[in-house]
Amino acid sequence: MNFSPLDIPTYGLVSLGGVTIGLSLVAWDFTHWWTGHKKRLSFKALARLVPQFLCLSYGALLILSAGGIIGGIADWSLWGTNTAGNVVLVYGLGASTPNVTRASHLALTPGGHAAVIVITVVIVAVCSRRGFRWDFVRQILAGISLGLASSIAGAVGLVVAPSVSWAGDYVTGLL
Repeated sequence: MNFSPLDIPTYGLVSLGGVTIGLSLVAWDFTHWWTGHKKRLSFKALARLVPQFLCLSYGALLILSAGGIIGGIADWSLWGTNTAGNVVLVYGLGASTPNVTRASHLALTPGGHAAVIVITVVIVAVCSRRGFRWDFVRQILAGISLGLASSIAGAVGLVVAPSVSWAGDYVTGLL
């Protein structure tokens, strides 16, 4: 257990149950998208996936944050998905739920943290203009659940974190 500058504990561990919940949330929205479009490879149909992917990436960034209030909320959400997934796997199927956290953690740079704040403001602005979006919440939770995974499920965190850190450092003048 680590502590952030505000003494909010951060755990940074994901179990097989958490990954299962994250993949299930992605599967839920993907299935709704798949069954809702006859021409799935059209630009219009594919464009509907972009906000989902962006929210998934944002969730992965949140769990890679150093801590603080936003990082604490992400960590609490990871704990919730881990617990829910563990309950389903252990009591529903009799399976075990090992730790599947990546061996080396990615960390956002100070510019990356600044970018996360800007992205948070953009998401709040979009939601305040268009109303509450459960599809955004599901994909953000999925990103939080998958961001630390050591498998291909955690690839979003491996790709997005360095890119956002570099862009944030570049824009804020830290490079």
